[in-house]
Order: sequence, then structure tokens, then C-alpha cells
Amino acid sequence: MAVARRRIDVEEGRAALAAWLAANSPAPGAGSDAVPRATLATAVRYALEEVTARAPGNSVEVRVPPFGVTQCVEGPRHTRGTPPNVIECDAATWLAIVSGHLSWADAVDAGKVAASGLRADLSGLLPL
Repeated sequence: MAVARRRIDVEEGRAALAAWLAANSPAPGAGSDAVPRATLATAVRYALEEVTARAPGNSVEVRVPPFGVTQCVEGPRHTRGTPPNVIECDAATWLAIVSGHLSWADAVDAGKVAASGLRADLSGLLPL
């Protein structure tokens, strides 16, 4: 299996995620207006790339509109149309989950994450 190509520099990504965390404490996930949009986008894209690096594959599609999408988790590959395993959430929720400030289960239970398909569960991979 080929290794996913990184588009976000690891140090730049970590710095963007740290900036988001600093701006969203003590109430992470409450909002993302405290950091510039470019920083928010970098943090989201870095976290998506990191999930793909830790769980390469094409069976689950993770969408964080409007900032990015990735395919991850080993398993059956889809080639056309909507993939059978899709996860979608907003940027603040995604960053709260990957940083450990919001659990996967709590996010799903609260309706902050739309997850469909048998493999659409990243609880074993998150937080990063």
C-alpha cells in the first residue's frame, strides 16, 4: 500500500493545531473564530493527513467541509459514487475530537458527527 503524500508540513500542522487548541481553551469545540481561517484550514488538513498516515487505506472517507477530505482505514475500496463508509463533521468538532477534548462517542451521540457505514468509527484512532 502506498504511503499518502503529505501536503501540510508536519511542524506547520502541529503549530496550527496548537494555535487552535490555545484559542479554544478552556471550552474546546465552542468555536473556531479565534484563529485565522488559514490556521484553522491548516490544522484540519494536518489532522486529516495524520489520520491517513496512521490508518492508511480507502474504505472510510472523512469529510470536514470546506477544508478537506481524506480516505483512510484499510478495507474494501470504493471506486465510484458515494463511498459506503462516510464520516462528516465541522472543523471545530473535528479538531476537538483529534485533540482529545471531545470523545468520538460523545460527538456522535450529540449529533456533531454524521457517520454512516460499518467501518465509519474512528474511536480506535482518535484522539491523535
